[in-house]
Amino acid sequence: MKKVRWGVLGVARIAVNRVIPAMKNAELCEVVGIASRDLVRAQAAARDCGIPKAYGSYEELLADPEIDAVYNPLPNHLHVPWSIRAAEAGKHVLCEKPIGMNVAETLQLIAVRDRTGVVMGEGFMIQAHPQWQRITELVRSGRIGRLHSAVGTFSYFKLEPDNIRNIREYGGGGLMDIGCYPIKTSRMVFGEEPVRVSAAITRDPRFGNIDMLTSAILEYPSGHCIFTSSTQIMLQQSMCFYGTEGRIQPEIPFNAAIGRVARIHIDDGRDLEGGGAVVEEIAPCDQYVLQGDAFARAIRGDGAVPVPLEDALLNMAVIDAVFRSAETGSWEQPAELLRAAGAAV
Repeated sequence: MKKVRWGVLGVARIAVNRVIPAMKNAELCEVVGIASRDLVRAQAAARDCGIPKAYGSYEELLADPEIDAVYNPLPNHLHVPWSIRAAEAGKHVLCEKPIGMNVAETLQLIAVRDRTGVVMGEGFMIQAHPQWQRITELVRSGRIGRLHSAVGTFSYFKLEPDNIRNIREYGGGGLMDIGCYPIKTSRMVFGEEPVRVSAAITRDPRFGNIDMLTSAILEYPSGHCIFTSSTQIMLQQSMCFYGTEGRIQPEIPFNAAIGRVARIHIDDGRDLEGGGAVVEEIAPCDQYVLQGDAFARAIRGDGAVPVPLEDALLNMAVIDAVFRSAETGSWEQPAELLRAAGAAV
């Protein structure tokens, strides 16, 4: 199968440190260009990453006929505008999570994808990791009985005012950056959509009132997910699923170490000392490599997009509902927000 030739919009750390090295190791991906609004920065990134072409503007990259697909790791507020411009230039698009700033933006992106006919998806790398495929399989098989509860946390401590995560108009804040992970994984494992959402948010006035601490309850038809995300708590992450006959917990749920064994802890709950606990090991892998190859296969017509825009839209609706609930003090329904934006539900 012919490799997909990739161009990268911007020199974001996630691109330079994670995605580009992974795509260079992928079977079906070839990174041929990288763009920045500063040509010197693009040239430096191209040199460091071993990329043949550097561009001094995003427009120049999009005009290059040798680019088949674009990876968009720009700040959140630029996800939809530049993904739209890439699609209109005839490029397939893998856009970092979260797909956009809100449901309305995401619907605009879907309309452009449908009009242009390009392949487009959200870069939520965890979807490709075998540990999440295994967790979902175990829950579906009844290994922990009936799933009723998921509890998650994701946080880091970052106070730099010029960091995009601390700039509200760029889509900064903890919910968009990391709170989207427990939302995504609980939706994956429950295999359902939240019926309603309740949330509390603490905002930081030093950074334009970004959400520095968010806690939410997602009510699913089968149970609840409770999670907390924060940009001002120590670095850590966890995700645990509880059923009537046991629990499942990945050791490192979201940023599984590249090239190391991933471990899933399973406990049948027979006692509090772990008498029924076992550990399953998942062979070393790089979820970004797997994501790149899966998306490339979708472009070549050999498989589905790992995280299609329809799924990204549903995740975005839950994020919107969390924000709205924190403002109204009431339970909010993601489906109602979708309907209000004109989405078919």
